[in-house]
Amino acid sequence: MPLATTFTFGDAVLTVLEFAFLFLWIWIAVGVVFDIFRSHDLSNGAKALWILFIFVLPFLGVLGYLLVRGHTLHEHQEQDQARFRVFRQQGASAMPGGTADDLGKLADLRDRGVLTDEEFERAKAKVLG
Repeated sequence: MPLATTFTFGDAVLTVLEFAFLFLWIWIAVGVVFDIFRSHDLSNGAKALWILFIFVLPFLGVLGYLLVRGHTLHEHQEQDQARFRVFRQQGASAMPGGTADDLGKLADLRDRGVLTDEEFERAKAKVLG
């Protein structure tokens, strides 16, 4: 008698749900490990102990970290976003505006009377030159 395997719709839904929880678990565990490494308030020994705890007893290690130091996850994320905003603003201000922007600034200076027509033409030649 051949063995018949039945895989019902309920089994498929349960499998998809299990994969979703597995993906969520991996996401949380990786986030916790990254948070451990970017914590400046933890010593290297404490970081090593947390990582060892997570590798030996993954569920308890991650759950314990979230209970003991869960508030730092959000704080570190806010700090990283603030650093990125500052970095982006510094990068945008340091980048040259380009030829069109420079010519626009020169034209504005000429229109306000700061530059004479001769000075404007010399500066324009430098920009285009």
